[in-house]
Amino acid sequence: MSHRTWSFPTKRLKSKRASEPSVPSDDVFRRTGRLFSSLREEGRHQRGISDVTCDAGKDKPRVFSGDTQTSEGAFLPGEDEEPEKGAMKRLSTMWSSLRVKMQRDRPKEPPSPVNTQPLPTEDAPKDQRYASGQFFFEYLVVVSLKKSKSDVYEPLISYQFPKRDGMVRFQKEEEEKTLKAITLFCFPEGINWAPLTEYRSETFSFVLTEVDGSRRNGYCRRLLPHGKGARPPEAYCIISKVACFGLFSKIFDEVEKRRQISMAMIYPFMQSLREAPFPAPGNTVKIKSFIPDSGTEIISLTRPTDSWLEHVDFRTLFRCLSDEEVLQVFAATVLERRIIFIAEELGTLSQVIHAVSVLLHPFIWQHTLISIVPEILIDVVMAPTPYLLGVQKRFADQVTDQGDLLAVDLSEGRTQTFIRQVGDENSILPHKLKEEILQALKMRNETATLDELNQVVPEAFLPFFVKTVGHFAKHITRTGQNQEGHFQKRTFCKAHESKSTRRFVKKFVETQMFDLFIQEVEQRSASQEGFFEQKIAEYHKKMKEKMMKQ
Repeated sequence: MSHRTWSFPTKRLKSKRASEPSVPSDDVFRRTGRLFSSLREEGRHQRGISDVTCDAGKDKPRVFSGDTQTSEGAFLPGEDEEPEKGAMKRLSTMWSSLRVKMQRDRPKEPPSPVNTQPLPTEDAPKDQRYASGQFFFEYLVVVSLKKSKSDVYEPLISYQFPKRDGMVRFQKEEEEKTLKAITLFCFPEGINWAPLTEYRSETFSFVLTEVDGSRRNGYCRRLLPHGKGARPPEAYCIISKVACFGLFSKIFDEVEKRRQISMAMIYPFMQSLREAPFPAPGNTVKIKSFIPDSGTEIISLTRPTDSWLEHVDFRTLFRCLSDEEVLQVFAATVLERRIIFIAEELGTLSQVIHAVSVLLHPFIWQHTLISIVPEILIDVVMAPTPYLLGVQKRFADQVTDQGDLLAVDLSEGRTQTFIRQVGDENSILPHKLKEEILQALKMRNETATLDELNQVVPEAFLPFFVKTVGHFAKHITRTGQNQEGHFQKRTFCKAHESKSTRRFVKKFVETQMFDLFIQEVEQRSASQEGFFEQKIAEYHKKMKEKMMKQ
């Protein structure tokens, strides 16, 4: 059996190199390791950022963030510093324990059979099945709780569609590791389950990230299967490269409806979905599906116009936190601190963390992000590097004894929201700009719909970045139109007249999210404009029109 070493990467080293190309999807099973986390950011797979990495084989170099590699063992910046020695030792112990659990030999008893049906011959040309070059999903699995020899319920794959056939040995091994990770995230609690007569279904999401940085989203719905008497819940999980929580929630509604009739009813619906073209942002695809006693139904699936908002539901964030509390969380996130969210419901954790990360747009969180931390990974809270973690309430006592972090309680009936704080969260953002965000948030209705919130919230937070760092283009020098640029950080930080804004900008330019953003701007030609540049231009146009009216 090959040994796999788990390591916890720290901040990405600054590099002026061009981003490495992503690994083609055909090579998905040829990668040397697998990495488990809980969020997707488009384009990040080209930057080599990883969360929890495992590398196969002693002789293979360990891949860290950026272009740094070593074959001598895990190197963590700051590892030799006294304050972090204890954390590093605990992390080492955690990964060793996880390695044993993930790599242990198969039990002698045969696993539960996987129910599959053969795929029909695919006669349709590929261009009829694609839109934006993607399928709706890679596969659907059902994770059931089965009793082991020790009389304990354990999560196992009981159904997979489509079944992956024709794989060689190492491909099968990689597939098994992926499926094992899925079971961990579908049932992360680590509790001894028991048969139930009532169980409220819940939907949440996570991300599987490869060593090369490419990401696949996991969408999960847990429910009580149809039947009589007490029975354990089961989880339906869809793995897809598409990040669109709302779209897959609707798909799960249809899967759950068919599951109540028969497991066999799921297959034709998922087959129709797999053959359907994936719609571009703002477009709709219609799926035909037959249900006994109901006839043929037409299901419409529509993607939001703004693709960067299709994976988020701001309603949960603002239901759990007040506007002022959201701003404190936003401030800590902008400075890339360690933040833990605590709640009972898995859906609450995943939705809040996704929403908080989107508030950073057009910047992208570059560190560890696990929306639902399985019990087996709970020691990740001891990492000295920045993270966004979602932890269930039962583990609160194990994670809130760490210093220098923000612990946010999202549960109902809580006595206080911030269990732990650094103490300066209220003073990080410039006061004037913070008040502007609060005023903009007040424009929403208390009963605002998802679409209304998706319009109001970005309009409240995006201007903050426009006003603080929107002048970056003026401080990038180039020797030619198509030449690589060079960012003048010193003059950029001094450009603001406001002392509080200058103080914030000096801290923000040291973050990874800003560093990677600037690197991308430096590497593209001056004529190319991204989303942020367009918003900056729109802002200046509005300000100019406002001044002309005065």
